[in-house]
Amino acid sequence: MFRYLPFLLVLALWIYAFIDCLNTPEEQVRGLPKVVWVIVILLFGEVLVGPIAWLVAGKHRGPVAANGATPSEWHRNHRTTWVAPDDNPEFLKSLREENKKDEALLKEWEADLRRREEELRRRERGEGPAAD
Repeated sequence: MFRYLPFLLVLALWIYAFIDCLNTPEEQVRGLPKVVWVIVILLFGEVLVGPIAWLVAGKHRGPVAANGATPSEWHRNHRTTWVAPDDNPEFLKSLREENKKDEALLKEWEADLRRREEELRRRERGEGPAAD
C-alpha cells in the first residue's frame, strides 16, 4: 500500500495543478498564456516540473477581487441596507397597501353577499324581485 503512495501524491498534485490552471481567470495567469501552462502541466506532470512550476510561477496568488480589493473590503463596501424583510420599511409599506386592498375587496364581497341574501329573503316572502 505504501509503495503506491508516492504515485498517488504525484497524481493528486498533477490533477490539482491542471484543474487550478483551468479555473484560473486569464488576468491572474503570469508568465505564459494559459494554454501554454496547461500544456506544460500535462507534458511535465509525471516529473512534477509542470505542476510545481504552475504553483510557484504561473498564477498570481493573494487576495484579488474583481475590483482589486480584498474580499473583506469588497464585502464592507457592498453591504445590503436591509437584513430581513421585517426591517425594510418599503416592504412593510407594501404589505399594508396589500392589506388595505384585501380589506376593501372583502367589504365589497360582504356587501354583495348581504344584498343577495336580502334579495333571496324578499323572493321567499313573495315580494318579487327587488328594485335596484
